[in-house]
Amino acid sequence: MNTFSRILALAAFAVAFVAAPVSAEDIKAGDLVITQAWARATPNGAKIGGGYLTIENKGTAPDRLLGGTGDIAGKMEIHEMAMDNGVMKMRPIDKGLTIEPGKTVKLAPGGYHLMMFDLKSPLKQGDKVPVTLEFEKAGKVTVSLDVQAVGAQAPGGGDKSGHGDHSGHMDMKKM
Repeated sequence: MNTFSRILALAAFAVAFVAAPVSAEDIKAGDLVITQAWARATPNGAKIGGGYLTIENKGTAPDRLLGGTGDIAGKMEIHEMAMDNGVMKMRPIDKGLTIEPGKTVKLAPGGYHLMMFDLKSPLKQGDKVPVTLEFEKAGKVTVSLDVQAVGAQAPGGGDKSGHGDHSGHMDMKKM
C-alpha cells in the first residue's frame, strides 16, 4: 500500500470514527431522522391502536408528515390530543404535521400520535410492526414500531396505568 492509499484509508477511518452515530433503530430519510418508533399493545378485539416516534429535521427547510399505511391497519392518520376547556379531545391533523428545520417533533401518548384504525390483528408486546410513513419532501419511509406494554408511556416500558390510552375512544370520530 503506497503512502497516499494509507493516508486515504486513515482519513476514511477517522471520518467514520468521529461521525455522529445513528443507532440501528434510527432511520434517516432526506433531512429527517426518525427514532424511538413504538406502539402500545392492544387487547384482543381492539380495532384501533396508537403509534409513537420522534422526528428530527436536520435540514434547512420544513417537511410535513402527511400520514401512513401498514398491513396491520385498514387506515392510519396523524392525530393530536389536547385539552379544550378542561376536556381532553382528539382530532385528526388533516393537513399533516410540520417538522420545522432544526426542530424535533415527538409523537407521544397524550399528544401527537399515529392513529391506526381497523386493526387486522392485535398489537402484541414484543412484536415489531412495519409501517410506511409519508412525508411531503422525504417521501415514503418504512419504520418498525416496537410494541410495548398496553399502558406504556415510552419505549422500553413506563407507566402501565393506561393514562392516555385510546380504549375510551373506540367510537370517536372527527371532533
